[in-house]
Amino acid sequence: MAVKILVTGSNGQLGKCFRELSPMFPEYDFIFTAKEELQIELESVVQYFFEKYQPDYCINCAAYTAVDKAEEARSICYSANVTGPKNLAETALQYNCKLIHISTDYVFDGQQNTPYVETDTPHPVNYYGLTKLEGEQQVLFTNPKSIILRTSWVYSIYGSNFVKTMLQLMQTRDHIRVVDDQTGAPTYAPSLANAILQMIQQLEVGSTDYSGIYHYSGNAAISWYTFAKEIKKISKSNCEIQPIPTADYPTAAKRSAYSVLDHTKISGDFQLSFKTWQEELQECIHLLQHPI
Repeated sequence: MAVKILVTGSNGQLGKCFRELSPMFPEYDFIFTAKEELQIELESVVQYFFEKYQPDYCINCAAYTAVDKAEEARSICYSANVTGPKNLAETALQYNCKLIHISTDYVFDGQQNTPYVETDTPHPVNYYGLTKLEGEQQVLFTNPKSIILRTSWVYSIYGSNFVKTMLQLMQTRDHIRVVDDQTGAPTYAPSLANAILQMIQQLEVGSTDYSGIYHYSGNAAISWYTFAKEIKKISKSNCEIQPIPTADYPTAAKRSAYSVLDHTKISGDFQLSFKTWQEELQECIHLLQHPI
């Protein structure tokens, strides 16, 4: 029988990338669910889907990710990022299903200047990060065999993200200002999705059942300004980009000054390889400018 993979939040950036990649993994039977049909906040609905499909793996892409809005919409954010993952973890344990839960660099406060490893102490600086951290804790307490996969600055041809916003602004403005004192690693969603499916392949054939927290992000340590400059270069834009400090771009939610994630653990356990961040960005912009 084919290995069954349940993907939640499949209409989001990462979920759509799994949809796109699924034909390349014919050995798996994918069950894609949007948040409208599988509301992970409702325990009875989660139970229904697990009983119906009996998945071997569940990749949880469902989350509340509007960082600034989360400061006000706290109950909605908490339900999606804490209650939902806890429900999935409990039900996955009941059905002997491996849960892979997507988390974020926002669990860290950005006070250090070297890449964060999985054992570094989290300290969120905004409500979104707080809920993602509590979601991690609930998942691992409820179902220690789960995998938590932290990532950062996700972008793709889908949804709303920094790359698409910059391209749009560069087409409509002569001049834009971009923050230059926040450092992180842009993550190309198709690469993240492919890495997760490679992890599942290795879990299927391997003798070790890995679990716990892992970090995966793009192979970079750059500012939003540097990211924007590369977008300008690849897209051949004439828009002028001015670097500014975070203080000149106030937001409802505080951001970390540094949130680069270390890849040593995931590279060692799962033998993953990484493209350069410039290669990934070039691929994304080419697809946006030349849609198939």
